[in-house]
Amino acid sequence: MAKKSKAQPIARILQQQGFGTRAYCSALIETGEVLVNGVMCDDPDALFNLDGLHWQIEGETWHYREFVYVLLNKPEGVECSQKPKHHKSVLTLLPSNLRERDVQPVGRLDVDTTGLLLLSDDGQFIHKNTSPKKNVDKVYHATCRHPISEDMIVALKNGVLLHDENETLKAADARVLTEKGDNVLELTLREGKYHQVKRMVAAAGNRVDALHRVSVGEFVLPEGLAIGEWVLLDI
Repeated sequence: MAKKSKAQPIARILQQQGFGTRAYCSALIETGEVLVNGVMCDDPDALFNLDGLHWQIEGETWHYREFVYVLLNKPEGVECSQKPKHHKSVLTLLPSNLRERDVQPVGRLDVDTTGLLLLSDDGQFIHKNTSPKKNVDKVYHATCRHPISEDMIVALKNGVLLHDENETLKAADARVLTEKGDNVLELTLREGKYHQVKRMVAAAGNRVDALHRVSVGEFVLPEGLAIGEWVLLDI
């Protein structure tokens, strides 16, 4: 039999879920701005079980989540860092309650790289999807400066020596996306090294003009998710 969660004051729950300080959450509740399980609640100390708990603030419904898992279609011009150096943080694309939960990017994409980015406050999930030992496939679509030759595909699969480094890296898979053009490469990697796709393509005799990530492990970027938009995942 599954263990039932212990009832907690609603103000504490909202605080833990990132909606502000305990005092701020209490004020929201006391002024009747929070519906809990579909019913207006004006008592910050009212007890609720966490199982199936949901609430509505400013017309938006949220469900209790022990951890949050976000899938974002990252745009250009944002840094995958909580403390960006030159551009705004990708975290600014998320609502304040998710930022307050200290969600972190699961790995990083370059400032000019678009596509699938996972974010979470679950340390085990982050480790599982970023550790080189886990061999998680990451699939990229790279628009190259020049047409992609068969020799380039063979080199990427067999391993290329990175410029200025004594390190050889190879792709788990590589192919030309002929339906998109003779210069569009689909590259599957299992590492996450600095500028890895760009450096590997350069070592194979070409250049990346645009880079877009379409999947990480089992997670695939939804076709209808616009650049800059995000969704919460149920895991």
